[in-house]
Amino acid sequence: MQTISPPDAAPATPVVSSRHRALILAALTLGGFAIGTSEFSSMGLMPEMVKAFGVTEPQVGHVISAYALGVVVGAPLLAILGGRLPRRTLLLALMGFYVLGNLASASAPDYLGMLLARFVAGLPHGAYFGVSALTAVAISRPEERGKAVSLTMFGLTVAILVGNPLATWMGQTIGWRWAFVLVAAVALATVALIAAFMPRDRAAAPKRVLDELRAFHRLPVWQALAIGAVGFAGLFCVFSYLAPTMLQVTGVSAAWIPLGLAGFGLGGVIGNFAGGWLFDRLRFRAVPVILLGAAVVLLLFPSATGSLWTILPATVAVGLMGALGPVLQTHLMDVAGDAQTLAAASHHAAFNAANALGPWLGGMAISAGWGWTSTGYVGAITALLGMAIYAWAAATLRRPRRQACAATT
Repeated sequence: MQTISPPDAAPATPVVSSRHRALILAALTLGGFAIGTSEFSSMGLMPEMVKAFGVTEPQVGHVISAYALGVVVGAPLLAILGGRLPRRTLLLALMGFYVLGNLASASAPDYLGMLLARFVAGLPHGAYFGVSALTAVAISRPEERGKAVSLTMFGLTVAILVGNPLATWMGQTIGWRWAFVLVAAVALATVALIAAFMPRDRAAAPKRVLDELRAFHRLPVWQALAIGAVGFAGLFCVFSYLAPTMLQVTGVSAAWIPLGLAGFGLGGVIGNFAGGWLFDRLRFRAVPVILLGAAVVLLLFPSATGSLWTILPATVAVGLMGALGPVLQTHLMDVAGDAQTLAAASHHAAFNAANALGPWLGGMAISAGWGWTSTGYVGAITALLGMAIYAWAAATLRRPRRQACAATT
């Protein structure tokens, strides 16, 4: 059977038909849906978890940060440890681990137990998305890399649109623990679909850990990760505290919170495909376009919180920041050299560093007495800092081209 070998000598992925490719992408997307629902459910369930554990909203923000920290730790670690496994085997193991992590979250006895369970649940997140992106690119045409990566992240954005509001509704009606049981069930279904549809592939060629780390340790790689970690924090800063903002500032009942969360999801779905489209046309130059738009939207967000009919479209606009995901994910594949798997997984570690940074900064502003709407201003600052990092990264990438032109002259 003919095979395609990615540039890092990772497992060769069999060429498949268009129908088979669609089934593989559907399975990977369902796994992204499970992960996205779990990742963001704590934000929508914040009021219920405050009551259940007897803690404050910023303390529940630490539960969100614990998951994000698990992603940051687990993404590079599991990418390195599982780098020699066939991709099919690694994806099955990661999603199986995710089932267990969410069952532990559903049965957490107290606040500290929930912190630990969410940290454990976050460990396979980044490696799963990284391997999924590499798999999608390997079975797609080269000119559609951005689109292929956006498809693997489609489940994540649909989770914000559908999964998170559903989890919030379940938390309000039958109990917040059932939201994590639902995630575990979807993750288990993903295991079955990957086992059924993804063809067996060869294990990666043996590679020393130090060799991969040396290939990974490049300035353009770290700059791209820093853009995601800082520039994307604004979305999580606003998203994490949307539920109490709607209750305390907008003055609506808790029944409206799922609709507000769905607004983020709708923006994320649009932004996800827009990001893939932008990268296929602008490449790395798509980053400042997205971040500048995000900074403007985040600055305007506080003035939109006074009414239900203004905060809902504002959440859609903030969700458009999701366009940054496929852009940075695909750019990392271009600059990572022989550390493709580690870089792809670390991309999600960077975004979850933003998921930890955003709620932390927002919680600090709220605790300082600046109000729930201060999250928009904090988020705008992080978006502008992300643009500053982009300017540095763009200058770094231009330097070798200038040197090459000088040498040719």
